[in-house]
Formats: sequence, C-alpha cells, structure tokens
Amino acid sequence: MSDRGMNKSADSNAATHNSSLLHLSDTRDAFDSVAADYDGPRGNNELIRDMRAEMWRWLETTFSPGDRLLDLGCGTGLDAVHMAHQGYRVTATDWSPLMVGRTRDRAAAEGVTERVRAINVGAQELRSLDEAGAYDGVYSNLGPLNCVPNLREVAQECARLLKPRGALVFTVIGRVCPWELVHYLRLGRWARARVRFARDVVPVGMNNHTIWTRYYAPREFHRQFNSHFALEHFRGLCLFAPPPYLTWLQTRYPQLSERLWRLDRRVSGWPVLRGMGDHFLVIMRKK
Repeated sequence: MSDRGMNKSADSNAATHNSSLLHLSDTRDAFDSVAADYDGPRGNNELIRDMRAEMWRWLETTFSPGDRLLDLGCGTGLDAVHMAHQGYRVTATDWSPLMVGRTRDRAAAEGVTERVRAINVGAQELRSLDEAGAYDGVYSNLGPLNCVPNLREVAQECARLLKPRGALVFTVIGRVCPWELVHYLRLGRWARARVRFARDVVPVGMNNHTIWTRYYAPREFHRQFNSHFALEHFRGLCLFAPPPYLTWLQTRYPQLSERLWRLDRRVSGWPVLRGMGDHFLVIMRKK
C-alpha cells in the first residue's frame, strides 16, 4: 500500500474511533439523565417487567445458584439484585455512573451487597477487568449491547473472563418487529417504521438526549461472537406479546396480553418466527 493509501486508512480509522467515543458519551449522558426514575414507566413498565421475568426464567435455567455472573449494562440493578436473591454472585457493570449508583443503593437496601458488586465499566471496557476465567456466565438484558461499537472485542473479552464452557445469555433489540411495523405504518410514519433495518448506528431519542443504537438479526449478532462462542439457542421476545411502548394494550386487554405471552413462549423459538420480535434472546456457549 502506498503512503497515501496508508494515511487515508489511518485517518478513516481515527475518524471511526472518534465517532464511536462521541456516540458512547451521548449514550452515557442519556442514561445518566433518566437514572433517578428509570424504575418507573420509562424503564420498567408492566410490559418490560414481563420481558424481564422471561429473561430471569432463562437465566435460572442456564445457570446454577452459586455461579458467578457478569451483568453487562446493569441499569438500576433489578436483574442483578434478583439474581443475588436466587443465590448467584453478580458483578454488575454499566457505562452510566448514575445507574451504577442506583444498583449499589438497591443492593444495600435489599441486603445483598455481599453478592452484588457494582462497578462503572462499560461493555466496551471489559479488558480493564483482571479476572480471567473467573465467571460462569455473562448476561445482558434489554439491549445494552445494541449500543456497543465493537462486539467482536466484547466477545473476545467475554471469552477471556469465562470459565471453560461458560455461557452468554443476552436479550438484544432485533430488526424485525411486526408490532412496530404495524404501529408506525398505521400512523403513516414510514421513516420510523424503517429504522430497525438501517445497517449502521442510528440516533434514538430519550429524554432530550441521544442513544446511538445498532439493530441486529439473531444470526447477524452471533457472527460477532462466533470465533469464541457456539450458538446454542435463540428465540424471539415480544413476537406476539405487545412490546413495551404499547402499554395501553396490556391495560385495556390484560387477559389477551397474557394469552399472547403464552403463545410467545410456545412458538417464538420455531424456525422463521425465532428471528422476529421486539427483542430476541440468544444463548451462546464458549468453545
């Protein structure tokens, strides 16, 4: 390669790195801005609690009490503290320092500080953890990994931190959400209906801030991890059950909502269907 070509490549890499840093900073500021009330309707409404309960079911199926787990994007600590109550030891991490503060407060209030260690580390900073082979599993719930610029680095660090045959359990915001397509097309918001199909990061507004988000299909997501992890299972989440921004459906039709969740659990792991939903759940095993 000529000197000119090498310079252009270096400039492009530097620009990409700087852009990623800005995006991460924006996203951290967005979550800092809502940390104080994120347990309310914005971050933990009834539909989100249903999704969270589904994740807990899979975590408790995949891991055993006493296991040491790493939580990526812990938010206010709802998952970490729940898992601590079930007998797990959790290192809860988040890029937002105010979210980490909420997790520490929750752990203290519920008497599980011996089982929950909360630290201000983003998923893109896992190399700072000097704990190779210390964890039985890593989990991330409700889309924090959609905001990480380089998932291949996350995969490499997770492999370093996990014991042999350790597992990853993630819920990730997916590309094909039938509910969302119908919702926004019905409103005539064509551009919004296409957002999930973007190939690059897109800005998503929250509380007058920006969360930089990249959407994935399940196998597209796994390709970022396949050097170190085998794909064990994936399934749609909120394929039939309404997604978190349609709370009026849950309020108006609670029995229908429950039936839709039962249908979700029964068939959202089927071929074709498992690639759709507001989120998808994926389980990977260290090779």
